[in-house]
Amino acid sequence: MSHTTFFVQECPTCGRRLQIRVAYLGKRLYCQHCGGPFYAADPSMKGPRGDQARVHLLERAEQLLAVAERQQSHTSCPSEWSDGKLRAY
Repeated sequence: MSHTTFFVQECPTCGRRLQIRVAYLGKRLYCQHCGGPFYAADPSMKGPRGDQARVHLLERAEQLLAVAERQQSHTSCPSEWSDGKLRAY
């Protein structure tokens, strides 16, 4: 089962909040609402440019994936609950 991780970014043209896949970080995209072009960039990544930006981008993507993995592990139910029955201990 594949889990996709997203971050939220505003379109610089129309201002709508868009859910962007982490896999698209650093790529040129187009707003699905207004068609405006923009580069996918996590707002928390203000600062470094060039090679440093690429390294920072990959580090941020790894952080987001780690958070998603932790959240997924917290929402998974133990295999003993997989039959859907509610148990009280």
